[in-house]
Amino acid sequence: MKFKADRATLLKALAHVQSVVEKRNTIPILANVMIAAKDVRLTLTATDMEIAIVEEVPATSVTDGACTAPAATLYEIVRKLPEGADVQLEHAGADAQLSLRAGRFGTSLVVLPTDDFPSMTAGALPYRFSLPALALRGLIDRTRFAISTEETRYYLNGIYLHAAESDGVKVLRAVATDGHRLARVEEPLPDGAEKMPGVIVPRKTVAEVRKLLDEVSGDVDVALSDTRIQFKIGPVTLTSKLIDGTFPDYERVIPRDNDKVLRVGKKDFSDAVARVSAISSERSRPVKLSVGKQLLEISATSPEQGTAREELDGERVSYEATPLEIGFQARYLNDITDQIADKVEFLFSDGAAPTVVRDAADASALYVLMPMRV
Repeated sequence: MKFKADRATLLKALAHVQSVVEKRNTIPILANVMIAAKDVRLTLTATDMEIAIVEEVPATSVTDGACTAPAATLYEIVRKLPEGADVQLEHAGADAQLSLRAGRFGTSLVVLPTDDFPSMTAGALPYRFSLPALALRGLIDRTRFAISTEETRYYLNGIYLHAAESDGVKVLRAVATDGHRLARVEEPLPDGAEKMPGVIVPRKTVAEVRKLLDEVSGDVDVALSDTRIQFKIGPVTLTSKLIDGTFPDYERVIPRDNDKVLRVGKKDFSDAVARVSAISSERSRPVKLSVGKQLLEISATSPEQGTAREELDGERVSYEATPLEIGFQARYLNDITDQIADKVEFLFSDGAAPTVVRDAADASALYVLMPMRV
């Protein structure tokens, strides 16, 4: 195998693939990237046995062949080469070392047999559809903060993606929850997604896909089965196992009768919560909302630091129902309001019941937040 590639192009591809490689693993081949040249096409592949990523790389002077090399080491070497360098890689076959040259720099890396490199790309993916990268980015950004990190509830460790119906309109819905807050976001259902099974996309896969979405503006091709999902994003194909579990019936926890409505400017509210919660050094940092007619008071108390409070009133607050006091974890409040552009809408029942939070100008997203005692 032999080829020559531009340093910037190769570095970008290596950054993608080495990100998937598990840093601490007991199987040496999983620390390697497979480099394969065939029919003037060059591909880089890496896997951790849960996710596989394959990227096509433009190259010249290509001679067919394949080898595997340490992903992190190769990435660091290419990263430290001067900008604009042409990188030449050559492998003579069998257990010969991989030779890398760029200008007057040269190095050789130990390889492992390509036969040992696992494949995750085999098998049928019968459900296929495309959606704009911007739409997929929105589904991820507005739900992933609510993914659970509690490994014992593994079925909550991802985003539940499924076809649904909302007010008679078919939608592609993404849901995530950790038991304290829930995020439900919708996009128009793409052609081909009508019969897709509901799938739970793992947290690491969500993070890798999100990074790739920053670099494209067109459509993303999605293919899936009951056990795997694949995203084709520009020159990159990412295949992942799905979480083998049943996502809970999230509709049961969404309140339907919360009739006390508070509307407040997102920036005014977020800034006030940040200032008031600074009084507490606790990780949970609880804050209390005291709501009255056209008035919102946000307060916090810390046994070590003291108290803090801020009032929002006038045109910044709209509330006509009976007075109410309710407490929330400040971080959870901010995680939700970060997803909202301008005006936040809170729908309360009472001080002990789950609260619905919405973007007053966007019905495609809905959030549920559990209160806490303050």
